[in-house]
Amino acid sequence: MIDLSGLATTRQITLRTVVHVLLDRGAVSRAELARLTGLSKQTMSEVFRDLEGGGWVQIAGKTQGGVGRSAATYELCADRALVFGADVGGTKVQAALADMHGTILAEMIEPTDARGGEQVIAQLARMSANLAGRAGVPKERIFMGSIGIPGAYDERSKRLFMVPNIAGLEGSPLAERLESATGFAVHVGNDVNMAAKGEQWMGEGRDVDNFVFIALGTGVGMGIINERQILRGARGAAGEISTLPVGADAFDGRTFHAGALETSIGSVAIRGRYEGWGGVAGLTVRQIVDRVAEGDRIAAATLDAVARTLAEAILAVSAVVDPERVVLGGSIGARPELLERVQHFLPLCMPSPPQCTISQLGSRAGLYGTVANSLDWLRKSLFQTPGYDIPMPEAKPLEAMP
Repeated sequence: MIDLSGLATTRQITLRTVVHVLLDRGAVSRAELARLTGLSKQTMSEVFRDLEGGGWVQIAGKTQGGVGRSAATYELCADRALVFGADVGGTKVQAALADMHGTILAEMIEPTDARGGEQVIAQLARMSANLAGRAGVPKERIFMGSIGIPGAYDERSKRLFMVPNIAGLEGSPLAERLESATGFAVHVGNDVNMAAKGEQWMGEGRDVDNFVFIALGTGVGMGIINERQILRGARGAAGEISTLPVGADAFDGRTFHAGALETSIGSVAIRGRYEGWGGVAGLTVRQIVDRVAEGDRIAAATLDAVARTLAEAILAVSAVVDPERVVLGGSIGARPELLERVQHFLPLCMPSPPQCTISQLGSRAGLYGTVANSLDWLRKSLFQTPGYDIPMPEAKPLEAMP
């Protein structure tokens, strides 16, 4: 991350320790830093010479010591190292640039390049540079990036698979190619996993060690936070609950590719069920759900069936990962009419159901998740010393986002 090869190993470790104290504590005096780290005054002076020379710290103000005495306080230059995050969908890309404290400096939304493949990679590289320009900082200050994408990313092979919505990315080494195009480190993950990360950082998972985020819309997907870590699985496909044998026959060829659960409660299934039961033809799922409040009994019965099947899926998930909370999102999952019904059915199929709630982040959960993921990796990488592993805390949640 930062070239400290000319410094002794102990100095590298010391620098890294001081940086992370400054990240956690904010503005502090040298004396307080020495107390927190156990470093001598002479060592602290040497550390600050290195940090100030590299543009990493600045004077924040003064603090009162004893009577008539004051000391300068120091803080990190938050924009000295920036992180990039992008939530890539089949139709649009949401991207943002943030400083070391997680404050969003610039963000933008563009339609996903329909040509896919290398053109999407070039689009992401261009967006990162444009965001740096909008924030008024050199693009070379971007040290870390994270990409959320509708597919699975195999950490062993470093390749994407199960990417039906974006042409030309199946089997692609996306992280490697994007790193070459941008010059900064890149991490890739499933978009629903990133949304779960966003919920952990800024949403309904902030105070929960174990929860799942279920996105229900055109399809159905799930991100799992287990002991405060994203659970990815052997091939990055953990949470692909569309294939759960719930709601339909897993051995039916018609469910083989989309998955039994998705063919039962995805948007196509909802419209088909509603029309098959005699509902008005040609309505969108949103319109169908809206008609529940208008007294449409077929719409209500359709939503009842979806909620009952979703409750069964949550029962299956709970048997495996035991979440304390289930956060629902997506165009269908975020509807309170569905939540009310799921909360009704859960106690009827399990004795101790998890708490269910709706995401308050909406479509921004995935974007926040990519930023939070980049911040975590930045903390792990800053002043990293080969052979030494100092535990790094996770990015702290912010009270408000600009």
